[in-house]
Amino acid sequence: MKEQKRGNPIALLPIGVFLIIFIGAGILFHDFYTMPAIVGFLIALTVAFFQNRKVGFQEKVAIISKGIGEENIVTMCLIFLAAGAFSGSIKAAGGVESTVNLGLSIMPSSIAVVGLFVIGCFISISMGTSVGTITAMAPIGVGIAEKTGIPLPICMGAIVCGAMFGDNLSMISDTTIAAVRTQGCEMKDKFRENFFIVLPAAIITAVIFFFIARGNAGSMDGDLKFQIIKVIPYLVVLIGALIGINVFIVLITGTVLSLIVGVGTGAFAASEMFQKMGDGITGMYDITVISIIVAAIVALVKEHGGIEYILHVIKKRISGERGGEFGISVLALLVDCCTANNTVAIVMAGPIAKEISEEFKVSPKRSASLLDIFASVGQGMIPYGAQLLAAASLSGLTPIAIMPYLFYPILMGVSAIGFIIFRRREVDEYN
Repeated sequence: MKEQKRGNPIALLPIGVFLIIFIGAGILFHDFYTMPAIVGFLIALTVAFFQNRKVGFQEKVAIISKGIGEENIVTMCLIFLAAGAFSGSIKAAGGVESTVNLGLSIMPSSIAVVGLFVIGCFISISMGTSVGTITAMAPIGVGIAEKTGIPLPICMGAIVCGAMFGDNLSMISDTTIAAVRTQGCEMKDKFRENFFIVLPAAIITAVIFFFIARGNAGSMDGDLKFQIIKVIPYLVVLIGALIGINVFIVLITGTVLSLIVGVGTGAFAASEMFQKMGDGITGMYDITVISIIVAAIVALVKEHGGIEYILHVIKKRISGERGGEFGISVLALLVDCCTANNTVAIVMAGPIAKEISEEFKVSPKRSASLLDIFASVGQGMIPYGAQLLAAASLSGLTPIAIMPYLFYPILMGVSAIGFIIFRRREVDEYN
C-alpha cells in the first residue's frame, strides 16, 4: 500500500514521449506541421500500453474505455460536433463575413483584438465553457485577421485568453463547481477571492493586446458590406451565451437560424443545408478523435500510478500556510498537465488539496480559488489541451503558433503567485 501511495514516475513517460516527439519534430524540421498531433498521441498511447505488464491487454482496453466514457470527455466531444455544425452553417450562410464586417465598420482595427479578448471574457463567464467560447468565436477571429492584416495567431491568442477568463470564474463552469465542492466553500466567496486575483492579469492582457495589435494592424482590405439578417444567428448565440443558456441549446439554435438565413438569402439551396452542416462537423473530426485518444492516455497514466506520484511528491515538500498554498497551486498545475483536462485535474487533486488546506490552515475559499486558477493556467497553455487544439483546428494554425500570445494564463499565474507571497494574513481568516 505504501508503494501504491507513492505512485510511479515511469507512468508519466507517455506524456513525456508526446511532448518530445511533437515539439522536437517541429524544432528539428522548423515546421510544427511535420508531426500531426494525432500521430504523436497514438505513439504516446502505444507507449502507455507497453507499460505495466502485470495488467493484461484486455484489461487495459477496459480501463481506457472507462476513461473515454467519462462524462466530461463525452460532453466535450459533443460540444465539438455541435460547434462544427454551427460553424459550417453560419460560414456557408455568409454570417461570419457579415459579422466581421459589421464589427470592423464600427471600431478601428487597432482595438479589434482587444474586442476579441473582452467579448471572449463575457461569453466564457456566461457560458461557463472555454471550449464552447473558442468554437463560437474562432471564425470571427479568422475573419478579423483577414480583413485587418493582424496576424492570425494574435487574434486566436486573444480568443483563447478570453475563454480562459470565464472558464476560471464563471459560476456555471464545471471547474468552478468542482473546486467549490471539493474544498467545501460557498460559490460567492470563491468568486470574490478569485476575481480580485485575476483582475490585474485581465487588465494587463487587454493593454498588451492593444499595443501589439496597433503595431500590426494595417488598413482594412476589401469592402465592409454586411447584412444584418446574416448577423442574427451570431447575435442569438452570443446573447444566449451571455444570459447563461446551455451551450448545446445555444449552438443548436444558432445552427437552425443559420440554415434558415442561408436558404432565405439564397446563400445555398434547401437541398444543400445538411451538406453545409456536415462540412462543419467533418472539420471537427480531428479534435474529437484527439480528445478521445488523450482521454485513453490519461486513463492509463492514472492506472499506472503517474498521478499518485505527483500528489506524493508535492505533499512531501510543503510546510507552512504559504507552502500549503504553493503546494495546492503546483498540484493543480501538474495534474492538469498530465490529464489535459482542468475539470478532471480539479476533481482528482481536490481531495489532496483539501487535506493540505486543513493541515496548513489555508481557508477553503482560497484553496478552491488557487486550485481552479492553476488548473486553468496549465489548461490554457498546454499544446495538447482541448482549448488550444480547438483553436488550432478551427483556424488552420498549430497550437505552437498560438502559444506566444497566451498572455492571460501566464499573467494569471504570476498574479496568483504574487497574491500568495505578498497578501497579508488575517489571524481569523481560516474557517
